[in-house]
Amino acid sequence: MSPVIQGIITIIIGVGGCVGYFYFANLFIDKVLFPARGVNAGRNINRANMIRPWIFLFPAMFALGLYLMYPVVGSFFRSLYDRSGDEFVGLGNYARLFNNPDFRQAFLNNILWALVVPAGATFLGLVIAQLTDRLRWGNIAKSLVFMPMAISFVGASLIWRFVYAQDGDIGIINAIRFYFGAEEGIDPLQIPFWNNFLLMIILIWIQTGFAMVILSAALRGIPEETVEAAIIDGANPFQVFFKIKVPQIMGTIVVVWTTITILVLKVFDIVYTMTGGNFGTEILPSFMMDFMFRDDGQATAVAFVIMLVVLPVMVWNIAQARKEMR
Repeated sequence: MSPVIQGIITIIIGVGGCVGYFYFANLFIDKVLFPARGVNAGRNINRANMIRPWIFLFPAMFALGLYLMYPVVGSFFRSLYDRSGDEFVGLGNYARLFNNPDFRQAFLNNILWALVVPAGATFLGLVIAQLTDRLRWGNIAKSLVFMPMAISFVGASLIWRFVYAQDGDIGIINAIRFYFGAEEGIDPLQIPFWNNFLLMIILIWIQTGFAMVILSAALRGIPEETVEAAIIDGANPFQVFFKIKVPQIMGTIVVVWTTITILVLKVFDIVYTMTGGNFGTEILPSFMMDFMFRDDGQATAVAFVIMLVVLPVMVWNIAQARKEMR
């Protein structure tokens, strides 16, 4: 069967199935389960309104349970067995992980990424959003800053490989060194510790556009009266920005920050493409890949650790979002 026909059939069945489910579920509730007739009509209407949301939510809850909760629980139990999956070792895989210096290095690198990348991307996005709103050609500037968001992580990594190239005719870093008299080129990605920051720059370059768009919309939503009152009181542009505008969009800044943090804790493509996790740049996802095809127990243990690291950030993000809605 042609892929086009398969796609059309899938859309028809999927959309039609959803519409049919909601239509017949509503019909079943109102006509069969709780009919609005007789002496109990009022009570049945209230019961139907109480149960209706749960009936409509059931497909989504079922899908989340099947494709999210079941794999999480299954992965946890799988992490309690050895590489063959036959012998129960309990928390042995986790003990081996935390006794592994490579894992500790990857864990510390992930913390470093989580501290630097969200801060850099959010700060640059906020500054660019403020500056471009004052320019006539601000929309063009925003489009250029946002453009890296359309590039895949692998594609962006390949672009930055040229920036970090050891050849002075291509690599910007070595070109600067040669300009100031250096005789030999270096590979910046092999410099311990600092190579992590060079990789982080790639993700900051990508995510700054995302932060800029969200924060620009938040800045436009600030009431002009507060800004005008601050100017009348003698506030300079820096005071207006940092003491008037930023506090009013702090909720949006927090959401952007935590969203980028969650992305950082799951990033894999950049490290794998640029260094393969070598030269001290290993992070948890790339470390997990090292075990994926030779030790399932260790790989699933690393995956569960990543989930535990991401979970508090997600919970805090949801709590902040709910607080903003009040």
